[in-house]
Amino acid sequence: MNKIRKGDDVVVIAGRDKGKRGTVLAVDSENNKVVVEGLNLVKKHVKPNPMKGTTGGVESKAMPLHISNVALADANGKPSRVGIKVEDGKKVRFLKTTGATLAA
Repeated sequence: MNKIRKGDDVVVIAGRDKGKRGTVLAVDSENNKVVVEGLNLVKKHVKPNPMKGTTGGVESKAMPLHISNVALADANGKPSRVGIKVEDGKKVRFLKTTGATLAA
């Protein structure tokens, strides 16, 4: 069971964007990476492609962060570790700071 999933609200706890919040857009569990909306942006030079209808230029693109550099945000907006417990025969995630369970 992944502790951080797509759609979770996270806080960056290390790196260039430390302290910023965002929503997880994608999770690559094989490489332990997450893409967070609006964070870890880089400038990417793109060639025009008339077949796809794209214009050339410089785009901002969100790049992956290591999963250890992000933590789930609790109700107060503070970073929280995630635990897993069994309720009614199912595994559920919960926040260590508040004890609140997370929706599946």
